[in-house]
Amino acid sequence: MNQTLVLKALADENRMQIINLLLQRNYCVRALAEQLNLSQAAVSQHLKILREAGFLTGERKGYFMHYDVNRALLHELAEELDALAETERRSCSAEQGSCRDRQGKGCCRSEKGAGYS
Repeated sequence: MNQTLVLKALADENRMQIINLLLQRNYCVRALAEQLNLSQAAVSQHLKILREAGFLTGERKGYFMHYDVNRALLHELAEELDALAETERRSCSAEQGSCRDRQGKGCCRSEKGAGYS
């Protein structure tokens, strides 16, 4: 999974609404356009982005393509976000050599804990 592509696809309010609608039932472009009060062309563009990110599957029913959500991708994203949230935070220390002030001396954290310079 390309996390950046997936998160960018979800970053749009209309695409999130499309996902929410498609989680409830299958829709074609025309029905989604009516539900969202958008043009069919706009919905098609949103669907293209969601398809490229791996969010959608489609099933042709006659002339129309009906879309559904790839729930496995949602579960995978949820697991990765959960793992990210569980990342252990370590404090800054001069011994690690990662926090140096402009003169290369020690940790650049102020004595009073006012933040970083």
